[in-house]
Amino acid sequence: MKNTTVLISGASIAGPALAYWLNRSGCTVTVTVVEKAPVLRLGGQAVDFKGATHRTVLERMGILDEVRRRQTGGTDQEIVDANGRRLAVIPGEFTGGDVEIRRGELAALLYERTREGCEYVFGDSITSLTETAGGVHVTFERGAPRTFDLVVGADGIHSNVRRLAFGPEADYVRFMGHYYGLVDLDLDHRAAMYNEPGRMAALGGPKAPAFFVFASKQLDYDRYDPEQHKRILADAYRGAGWKVPELLARLPRAREVYLDSISQVRIDHYAKGRVVLLGDAAYGNTLGGFGSGLAVVGAYVLAGELAEAGGDHRIAFPGYEEAFRGYAKVARQGSAGPFLAPATPARIRMRNWMFKRRLLLAMMLKMTDRFATGIDLKDYPGLLKPSVTS
Repeated sequence: MKNTTVLISGASIAGPALAYWLNRSGCTVTVTVVEKAPVLRLGGQAVDFKGATHRTVLERMGILDEVRRRQTGGTDQEIVDANGRRLAVIPGEFTGGDVEIRRGELAALLYERTREGCEYVFGDSITSLTETAGGVHVTFERGAPRTFDLVVGADGIHSNVRRLAFGPEADYVRFMGHYYGLVDLDLDHRAAMYNEPGRMAALGGPKAPAFFVFASKQLDYDRYDPEQHKRILADAYRGAGWKVPELLARLPRAREVYLDSISQVRIDHYAKGRVVLLGDAAYGNTLGGFGSGLAVVGAYVLAGELAEAGGDHRIAFPGYEEAFRGYAKVARQGSAGPFLAPATPARIRMRNWMFKRRLLLAMMLKMTDRFATGIDLKDYPGLLKPSVTS
């Protein structure tokens, strides 16, 4: 790639991971990362990596040891009844994979390793994309218009780039019948999860100090209004047992609240002209358990294909899709909603029973590992320095 300018939308995991590899490609690439948030988002829910493929990419990035050092550690989580009596235990390796780390910690780690080699623009967002013969003309909410050779949408399941380049979100994002909430409450509680039909509340687990999943019709709400999120959660959990009344009483004073749908992205092609999608923007499945792994592996493959093609998107983007689409099918393997918040008492009991059967659990963990390693990871000479081994 010679004198190639790349704009990446999104500074969470996929975007900075791609920036890292583009900076290592050994060619003249100028990378700009634009992020809507005013600062890097720290903290947040835990994300995890599973299997040899994920570990290999993290190792090739030189961050595996640091990820392990910062890991939260897989924590066993009790499933309890309304009186707090233990019904079953979800082992830490089931929820936490091989290594688990807070999303914000991973984002900070990637930012630290890319900030010197690329431009970060916080507190801004893309407002239009116009492809021309020589690039993509981009306008921003705050910054001056600029033209880039390539644009990458690494901005999550509600991708702004996908909306601008491909079409309305409703055409590509399928609502799966549940919502989830992450709430930062001042509580110190062992990792425990409680179910009633169609709703789940958890404390002290890997996602957040308080974690909620509930069945619902599709809601019309502002994704950036935490006060509205609090009202929706209060309505959804009215009358619930266990410690939920205490949680709802504390909800108005919560430091941070985040509410979103459990949804899947379904899109026929990852690229359109000079614009390409990466991570959840292309193959998201909320709480599906593979998002962070798909993000870092996808970034490696996309950067590798661009390096091999000398920056020619007409070759690289189809190569990325061909190499990755089969692997990304894991993001279409059902929805986490019915598992976390089963619809009936019988289904709750069946889910709990599964965690009491070691052989069945071992089979599920083995299947998860197979999904996580289901790609032949290429060695891209343009990315891997001689001192870096697999």
